Amino acid sequence: MTHTPAQSPLFTPARLGPLPLPNRLVMAPLTRNRAGADGVPGPMMTAYYAQRADAGLIIAEAATPNAVGQTYPNIPGIHTAAQVAGWRRVTDAVRAAGGRMFLQLQHGGRVGHPDTHGMTPVAPSPVPLPETVHTPRGHQPAVVPREMTTDDIRATVADFATAARNAVDAGFEGVEVHSANGHLLHQFLSRNTNHRTDGYGGPVSGRIRFTVEVVQAVAGAIGPERAGLRVSPGNTVNSIEEGDTEAIYPALVHELSEAGLAYLHLVFADPGRPLHREIRHRWPGTLIANPALGKGPLPADGGRRAGERLLTAGADLIALGRAFIANPDLVTRLRLGAPLNPVRDRHAMYTGGATGYLDYPTLATTPGDTVSPCGVAP
Repeated sequence: MTHTPAQSPLFTPARLGPLPLPNRLVMAPLTRNRAGADGVPGPMMTAYYAQRADAGLIIAEAATPNAVGQTYPNIPGIHTAAQVAGWRRVTDAVRAAGGRMFLQLQHGGRVGHPDTHGMTPVAPSPVPLPETVHTPRGHQPAVVPREMTTDDIRATVADFATAARNAVDAGFEGVEVHSANGHLLHQFLSRNTNHRTDGYGGPVSGRIRFTVEVVQAVAGAIGPERAGLRVSPGNTVNSIEEGDTEAIYPALVHELSEAGLAYLHLVFADPGRPLHREIRHRWPGTLIANPALGKGPLPADGGRRAGERLLTAGADLIALGRAFIANPDLVTRLRLGAPLNPVRDRHAMYTGGATGYLDYPTLATTPGDTVSPCGVAP
């Protein structure tokens, strides 16, 4: 069934546990490298998120739960008092604009570098990333990570729980645990990065254990209704090769299906894929689906029709990424059927500064206008 923009189920209200949402469009977590060198969110990030407050839910970009978990320069953290205070300014601005926010918690594992955080990265096994890593001195060869001990694992689980409490203190409605895209939790899931022979490696039951323990610790710290999990089955980014994708995710979903979590966030969702249908069948709670739109130019509708198909197939909420980068008022544009801004410069996504970050026009502005910190032309 084809929906006109105003009739689209994307614009019907929803709930995320106790949290009411005015629509079913979620701004996906998007790394933008605009924090300070100390990981503290600054005024640009406050403006950027407040501009996008008409999303049903904003999932803020990946923030690290400890120093060694940092991936690239200018990634925000949530493990110092200054970082918590910086995020509080962001959430206050978004709430004042009528929005709601979760924060993604991400540990990079082997996707990190001593030039960035001054330490040897840690990982499930000493398997280096076979790529260069972006550092303050430019792209550098990845280093061999230090294999985590069981004490390291316990400490990292505790760091995630503390980061979740910090996020609530910073004004977030909840957090999303990032077990996707080749970062630390995904490294534990995958055969090519997890060569352990203890209880955190080997069979699927061992490789999912770390993710399960992190999620359970986070849920115990702030309540399961404030905790979500993001997964990207089969994703090979950051040179991940899971090896047994069709076995990993049903087992992981089954293990957490009775935990009462706020949601499961499925990246590159495709209702034509048997694994997608199995995950939906096994997951009893809210499913956020991020449609597989490919790496090329965005469709003219920004992913609206793909999102509607996912809702029809059983998803509850739809996460979009690049469309929110280029359209601060994406929900309004989609509701009205208005044209969307294209992403102008992919390089500017990560280069810092206001260009390609705060200067995309809303319907209330023209391309020549300067967008103010609250997203309104002066």
